[in-house]
Amino acid sequence: MLMLALTNDSGKSFNFPVSAEEIMTSVKEQEAIRKLMVFLQEWDSAHKAARSRMLDNFIKSNDGKTEPELELEFSQGASLFLARLTAWLRMTYMYSTCLNKLLKSIAIFLSAASGRRYLIEFLEIGGVLILLEILGLNHLKEEDKRESVKLLQLVADTGRKYKELICESYGVRSLAEFLATSNSAEAQEDVQILMDSLGRGNPKYQNQVYEGLIAVLPCASPRAQQLALQTLRVMQDTVGEAPSVLVKPVLGVLCSVHLEVQYEAIQLLKALMAREVRPALLKGLVALLTPARKKAFTFCDETAKDPTTLCLREPVLVYIQQAAAAKVIGILAKESAEVAEELIQLKAVHGLMVAVGNLDHVASQRHASNSLEDSPETWYTQMDPVQAEKLASNIVDIPRDIARMQSTGEQE
Repeated sequence: MLMLALTNDSGKSFNFPVSAEEIMTSVKEQEAIRKLMVFLQEWDSAHKAARSRMLDNFIKSNDGKTEPELELEFSQGASLFLARLTAWLRMTYMYSTCLNKLLKSIAIFLSAASGRRYLIEFLEIGGVLILLEILGLNHLKEEDKRESVKLLQLVADTGRKYKELICESYGVRSLAEFLATSNSAEAQEDVQILMDSLGRGNPKYQNQVYEGLIAVLPCASPRAQQLALQTLRVMQDTVGEAPSVLVKPVLGVLCSVHLEVQYEAIQLLKALMAREVRPALLKGLVALLTPARKKAFTFCDETAKDPTTLCLREPVLVYIQQAAAAKVIGILAKESAEVAEELIQLKAVHGLMVAVGNLDHVASQRHASNSLEDSPETWYTQMDPVQAEKLASNIVDIPRDIARMQSTGEQE
């Protein structure tokens, strides 16, 4: 046991017993604090290249660490380094200065077990708004935006009020726009996961998330359409009744040449048959069976160059949509007699016969034949142009004919 001598202001000395272990601990703590201060001073004075190397070392050494482990690493001063990271992010995110490494470093803090205080510190500097703004900067790299989405996911995973914070910061709109325009399949999948998370356990904003996904459907990215349709279907039970604004976009994706998009659209339509939006969807499906003739043609580049040269590009989108509608109608009718009756009342039989008469698109003939259940694999292939024209121009009205037959029977 050693004695530690201390002297007060009057010059009187006091001796305190101190163990060797306590002295060694104090020395180690002082050394650790000295190293932390040197590290922070080095960071403050370093230029871009040096900071980039420091970030590499930090990521390599600290990925997956818990809050206590990070505090031990930084002598209970980890927040001092986090503050420097967030300050540099705030100043440089628009210029892509080591942005990917910077976001990954911040993610180490936000993902640390028991590290809620790191999240609070990040949010206090406006972290969510910065991450969302990164998504909208066209000149930034896709991998940087993906890291931003991952950080937003860490925020959302913390709880309901943090999901609400993202939504209140116009996060749904930013995420939907990024999903629709991103060229990275991996980034789009990360956005889908985040949108799904924001739609769960977030009753105040779940409808906003649902409508944000609807807004993605008319985009040009088939992967984004597929992911949006998947998430809409998953959310359906939570949301309940679907808004009428859903009808046009969902029917619109049926013109997609990508089968995976059409498949997801069909699955969503099946789920919507139990909702109040069903009549509008069925009416829209039947209308797609008889596309306007003037919309049934598209012209290739040669036609644009020389208007006297007619050059059709097949299959045209309206025919693809017609075939998909015929397929969906058959699926829905087989699953529910009630839906089948509604389709008949909407003159679906007439529309299917028009589709069968479409000699320009075999898929329309095949799917319409399947839905009519009239020797689909043989007779439409043997149809001549005269028969096709008769079908395409037929005016059969099944509900009216049934009513007329019933009336005649009652009179007899």
